[in-house]
Amino acid sequence: MKIKKRLTQAEEFEIMKLILDKFLWLGTVIMGLGLYFLITGKLTDGVYFLFSGVVVLVLFTIIMVREYEIIK
Repeated sequence: MKIKKRLTQAEEFEIMKLILDKFLWLGTVIMGLGLYFLITGKLTDGVYFLFSGVVVLVLFTIIMVREYEIIK
C-alpha cells in the first residue's frame, strides 16, 4: 500500500500560487492576442479572444475567492 505524503500549509500555498500564476498569464496573453487582432482589423476574432481572456480572468478571481478567505 502506498502512503500519501501530506503537505504543509506553506507548501500548499506555494503550489496554489504557481497554478494561479499560470491562470493570470494565460488570461493576459489571450487578451493581448485579442487586442492584436483588433488592431490588425480582424474585429470578430479580436472580440472573441478578448471575451475568452475575460472569462479566464473571472475564473481566476472565483478560484481566489473560494480558496482563500479575504482578510478584512
